[in-house]
Amino acid sequence: MNDKPADGLGTQLRRLLELLDGDLETLYREAHPFYVPRYTPVMKALATGERLTIKDIAAHSSISHSAASQTIAKMSSLGLLETSVEGDRRSRTVCLSASGRDLLPWLQQRWLATRRAADELDAELSSPLSQLLAEAIALLEANPFRDRIASHTATQGDDTP
Repeated sequence: MNDKPADGLGTQLRRLLELLDGDLETLYREAHPFYVPRYTPVMKALATGERLTIKDIAAHSSISHSAASQTIAKMSSLGLLETSVEGDRRSRTVCLSASGRDLLPWLQQRWLATRRAADELDAELSSPLSQLLAEAIALLEANPFRDRIASHTATQGDDTP
């Protein structure tokens, strides 16, 4: 008999990310010990060879400006990116360095393999995970989780634990 309580949504999502990103990070690090999955959205945004602002990279990658800025700083310190200050010094642009460009073909092969593996996983599930995640994100952007929690907290009264 299993007396363990059911895992909550956050615990399940963290476990899913651990299973996906953990294996992906292992594969990356076997060939390039400095590379982690967190760098991929930035690399994909810069793969065209254009110079982009941090704001552009964040928007292209669907990550926050702060996350993009921190990731770019780390990647620059590893020699993957070059940054330059533009105009009135309030805007920085970013591009791949020679090392970043050299790494790109290897990464693009891994991204294709990752996409195919994700498609395979989607096909094995009762509902495609990618579709469910997109749907959940859209719903939470329209009606944030904090608002959903608040609406249930307000209806519970003071007698809830």
